[in-house]
Amino acid sequence: MSISSIAVIGAGTMGNGIAHVAAQSGFSVTLIDVSQGALDKALNTIAGNLDRQVKKEAITAEDKDATLARIATSTDLTAGVASADLVIEAASENYDVKKSIFGVVDSACGANTILATNTSSISITELAATTSRADRVIGMHFFNPVPVMKLCEIIRGLATSDETYATVKAMAETMGKVPVEVQDYPGFISNRILMPMINEAIYCVMEGIASPDDIDTVMKLGMAHPMGPLTLADFIGLDVCLSIMEVLHQGLGDTKYRPCPLLRKMVAAGRLGRKSGQGFYAYNK
Repeated sequence: MSISSIAVIGAGTMGNGIAHVAAQSGFSVTLIDVSQGALDKALNTIAGNLDRQVKKEAITAEDKDATLARIATSTDLTAGVASADLVIEAASENYDVKKSIFGVVDSACGANTILATNTSSISITELAATTSRADRVIGMHFFNPVPVMKLCEIIRGLATSDETYATVKAMAETMGKVPVEVQDYPGFISNRILMPMINEAIYCVMEGIASPDDIDTVMKLGMAHPMGPLTLADFIGLDVCLSIMEVLHQGLGDTKYRPCPLLRKMVAAGRLGRKSGQGFYAYNK
């Protein structure tokens, strides 16, 4: 199966990044959100990012215009996905939200349409089981910022067919991504390894072992990480980190995945990182 038209559900950071890269790679894209304001903001973000690429001479002004011309927007989920060959859901990291979206999309799409989710931790198998096309449901975990980060985890649910995987892998490569095949287990690869490290760094803060800045410095200078774990946690969002740790803890049943109490406390206080202006560090919103 070949992919020519893509619907992206969710116009937030990940959704607009996916739409940007897909359109720049030659695909026709419909970006869908419940809010026209969110769609307008997304298009402005995409245009701004394309302008930076033009300034760096990575693309031409004509390339920018052609990319934007390939992106349509819609606030109507049913109409927006009706003619898509591939739907990529990039809504909030919440199983019930994703399940509801997949229910609508499954009914609205053509029989051969592939349904993908950009989830960073939620079971592909469980989402697929709520549809009538479990063999055509797959995970595509992009990384932020999407136009820059090359990795794409492609997660196979229990019923995902070889044809679906091959089609999505080829599409990801066309988008300039490096796809990695992953089986459907909690946290996949990236978050199975990354989130316990972040969680342990938060334990070090809670136990008074060192300051956030010193912990980040150790990991940057001692382990050559480009960004310390606490800075990264703020960038990801502490609420997202907590959600993923809860998925790991519940799915794997091992106490080593228990979310740090300080992480829970900070999320309860609304200190979510960059997006709230305060996490382990303070930010100007």
